[in-house]
Amino acid sequence: MASPFIRLSLLFLSLYTADGFPNFVVSRCVFNSSELKDIEYIYSCFYNKLEIARFTSSLGKYVGYTEYGVKQANHWNIDPSEIGQRRLQKESYCKHNIGIWYSNVLSKSEKPTVRIHSETPPTGAHQAMLVCSVYNFYPKLIKVTWQRDGQEVTHDVTSTDEMANADWYYQVHSHLEYTPRSGETISCVVEHASLKERLVTDWDPSLPESERNKIAIGASGLTLGLVLSLAGFIYYKSKTRGRILVPRS
Repeated sequence: MASPFIRLSLLFLSLYTADGFPNFVVSRCVFNSSELKDIEYIYSCFYNKLEIARFTSSLGKYVGYTEYGVKQANHWNIDPSEIGQRRLQKESYCKHNIGIWYSNVLSKSEKPTVRIHSETPPTGAHQAMLVCSVYNFYPKLIKVTWQRDGQEVTHDVTSTDEMANADWYYQVHSHLEYTPRSGETISCVVEHASLKERLVTDWDPSLPESERNKIAIGASGLTLGLVLSLAGFIYYKSKTRGRILVPRS
């Protein structure tokens, strides 16, 4: 069974025209597991881009949303064959296709990788900001939260939408603005279908290896520049010692 925060849907669309206006129906299977009790079948009818009526397995009948849709819904609701057919779709249509998804798609998950780094906050309200970047996960749905000393943080947190990498994987970034406290532990918590338990990554305030490498490279470049300058100066002095300067008359 998938993680409880994950809610997926299958969508199928049929399109036709009448009197020059587009008519179409959309069949959806909304689910968070392959169990029948966790599935809802939704059948929506549209006319000229407006949803006029909808059947849901949770209600077991049609509901109209326009004057014409209400008339159609009442007509369909008193038709035993129409209502019987729609009620069967939850098992025959949804459960069948969801089973295929779970065996061929949802089971092919990829665990995310997590990196935390600091940035300068955009405003002066807080002294610091952390960014939790989550990369290369599949499927798309994921939950990213922050904790300070084991307690979930709900304020001063912003997150991007899940962004496709163009290689079937996704990434997301969550920002936490905060005022540092001595001895505290700040963690980024990730929940995903590929994980058996929550992935908790603590922020290490020491200088990251990448930053240390940048400093080391910069220092090496500076040292090399000084050595070359010194060598050039020594060469110049050695050349000028053997010359006799004759003043001009």
